[in-house]
Amino acid sequence: MKKPELTILLAAPRGFCAGVERAIAVVERTLDKFGAPVYVRHEIVHNRHVVEGLKARGAVFVDELAEVPAGRPVVFSAHGVPKSVPADADARHMVYIDATCPLVSKVHMEAERHDRAGRQIILVGHANHPEVIGTMGQVPDGRMVLVENVEQAECVTPADPTRLAYVTQTTLSVDETDSIIAALKRRFPEIVGPRREDICYATTNRQTAVKAIAPRCDAFLVVGAPASSNANRLVEVALKCGCAYAKLIESADAISWDEIAGGTLGLTAGASAPDSLVEGVIAAAKARYDVTVEEVSVTEEKIIFSLPRLLSA
Repeated sequence: MKKPELTILLAAPRGFCAGVERAIAVVERTLDKFGAPVYVRHEIVHNRHVVEGLKARGAVFVDELAEVPAGRPVVFSAHGVPKSVPADADARHMVYIDATCPLVSKVHMEAERHDRAGRQIILVGHANHPEVIGTMGQVPDGRMVLVENVEQAECVTPADPTRLAYVTQTTLSVDETDSIIAALKRRFPEIVGPRREDICYATTNRQTAVKAIAPRCDAFLVVGAPASSNANRLVEVALKCGCAYAKLIESADAISWDEIAGGTLGLTAGASAPDSLVEGVIAAAKARYDVTVEEVSVTEEKIIFSLPRLLSA
């Protein structure tokens, strides 16, 4: 029996960004340097497959520093941590390695600069996301206010509208964030923004790639973890660009093939999803369809982040 035809439009760039590659390498190099077990505070990145692979090598994931035995090193996740966490590690005389993405660290430094200048800070981001928790923890309580959407931007009441700045989470929807910032600038003309955009290059590039192919697709799949902000934003972008069906999946096993009736399927992966999971989706599709794969690239990424000094020595 002849298989139905399916064209897969494969977005590029997709999958791992330089910050995620660096974070994984930090855990791997820490294991090489100190031996197992190495402890990691929270998930190093939001991907179950990555976490399980590192566990198999000897990484132990914990919620708090108190769970780390004396004498063992601890790695901080790529999302960044409040200042209180390294301060606690220093007080405990712990060896710690900070795997915070350098682009998140840039936002942290911006927040500190604004705080030193006496500006209250509006953080555009999602409540309870680890990156937001880490960024808000860079300044004293009350010096930063979280705004999640345009509605909140229209209602926020800063202490002094003339002494105000904003920063953003790095993994937001580009279009939605532009709308929030536009509302803030309209209400507070003197608000100070970042010298360079806070949304990271990888988030922007992956959203641009989805925009390039979603209008041509009957269905769209984004490979990524449910907790991954940048992966969830890719689903939203596909839907907003006119694709009637878009779903976030962790792997090929989660695909509802009955909902995909051939035609054209868009496929991408969030910045913390390994490309092996994308290959797994293509392989699963080939078992059911006569598949043609067309990669659509909008740009080439060449950014590489160096490892922390303790591991590069």
